[in-house]
Amino acid sequence: MLVLALVIDMLIGDPDAVWRRIPHPVVVMGRLIAVLERRWNDARKTEAQRRIAGLLALAVFLLAAVVIGFGITVFFRHVPFGSLFVAVLASVLLAQRSLYEHIAHVRDAFAKGGVQAARISVARVVGRDPEVLDETAICCAAIESCAENFSDGVVAPAFWFALFGLPGLVAYKIVNTADSMIGHRTERFEAFGWASARCDDLLNFFPARLAGALLSLAAPFAGGGISRSISIMWRDARQHRSPNAGWPESAAAGALDLALAGPRQYAGRSVDDPYLNPEGRAARPDDITRALRLLLAACALEILIYAALALLV
Repeated sequence: MLVLALVIDMLIGDPDAVWRRIPHPVVVMGRLIAVLERRWNDARKTEAQRRIAGLLALAVFLLAAVVIGFGITVFFRHVPFGSLFVAVLASVLLAQRSLYEHIAHVRDAFAKGGVQAARISVARVVGRDPEVLDETAICCAAIESCAENFSDGVVAPAFWFALFGLPGLVAYKIVNTADSMIGHRTERFEAFGWASARCDDLLNFFPARLAGALLSLAAPFAGGGISRSISIMWRDARQHRSPNAGWPESAAAGALDLALAGPRQYAGRSVDDPYLNPEGRAARPDDITRALRLLLAACALEILIYAALALLV
């Protein structure tokens, strides 16, 4: 079912015509998270009370995910071709094609409208201040987003589906969505979103490293070397401020021979992070095309690995 879901997502993705008529499951998850956050994240409470409220909210998210995922799985066991329907539902929560398209839009924007158009396009995939980004920074942002979201949007949900089926996939997606909404270190969210952010770190621990390995193995398809990518990943991944994002990003940096990460700005706030693969060259627009080839090769490799596992099991 997972192999079929990955193939469906790669070929079809998320058709806009469908999601204009009905809400996407991630949108529904976001609404649940927003409702509980508004009701339970009371600024008048102490930090400890808000952390407990956030932990209870996380428990609700996980319980809802497991109940829904298990209920759908049991229902389709009694439906003809039920496994096909489960695979289709799982494909909705994977992001291979949509990730490719979002990053490709940045590359195409350079060709059509130069730096200014690329700034508008990259602002849809990263949270950095677009107006301060030059050509190199835009390219780096797109490539880093490609690598990180390969882990969060493709490898991790597939990993948890492989282990626990639809309940595992839905549980991962709701935690990941919660982290993106309330897992910020701001006055409003730091205490309430702490549990969701830590749970997201935990759920991404193994998938992030698997994503880095897949990107390293795919390096030859982008003109890089496997051993070089692995060595850069092993050396630089822990330099990243995220416990997980550094693995796929540093693997991509080594595979493409680019200097990624480094100092950048988010909503007027400067982040002075070290470079990943600092000896690499500055990114150019054509490197986005190479990053997309790397992404496609890594996705294909993941499908082949799961297909082999399915045959063995």
